[in-house]
Amino acid sequence: MARRFQDRAEAGKRLAAQLQEHAGRDDVIVLALPRGGVPVAFEVARALRAPLDVFVVRKLGMPGHEEYAIGALASGGVRLINDHAVALHGLSQRDIDRITAAEQSELERRERSYRGERPFPDLRGKTVILVDDGLATGSTMRAGVQALRIEGPSRIIVAVPVSAADTCHAFRDIADDVVCVMTPEPFYAVGLWYEDFSQTTDEEVHDLLGRARERAA
Repeated sequence: MARRFQDRAEAGKRLAAQLQEHAGRDDVIVLALPRGGVPVAFEVARALRAPLDVFVVRKLGMPGHEEYAIGALASGGVRLINDHAVALHGLSQRDIDRITAAEQSELERRERSYRGERPFPDLRGKTVILVDDGLATGSTMRAGVQALRIEGPSRIIVAVPVSAADTCHAFRDIADDVVCVMTPEPFYAVGLWYEDFSQTTDEEVHDLLGRARERAA
């Protein structure tokens, strides 16, 4: 039986231990999927002596079945649409625009809240380590990787403390590298592998990003 993480901070430290080959490099940036990915990524960035930022991804859910993704919005003004899913379910452009508008509003709110007036970082030629607190189906992370490609990084590394085994394996065909500290079976859910999986608040995100900026300065 795999040992559960005490909390996201401990998970980040254990994840960072498997990413040490990237420590001290000036071409590395750590991006967190908020909110739960931020405490994990904070520890990774601190251990690797790398800058930390957030990469906001909002799933576009099908009306009435919001857990089913028909696309995603992401930081940097990226919108991805699954044309096959849209055609399969007979969604109109008006449907897509309505779903997009609602999620765009929330994405912009989070961008303003977490980044303020700071511009989105230039990722061209960078090694991006994209961090979340775990992967179940991986739909949000998958959208994040696809969106990041448009920003021109040299490599994208997906890094999580815990993942369903099949999902972790699938990302080997999506990202340039994937690091999953644990792939327990049976998996069930990300939260089961944390002693403390309480919700990360906006205040915690602000605090950790501020501390990361102070450290970088």
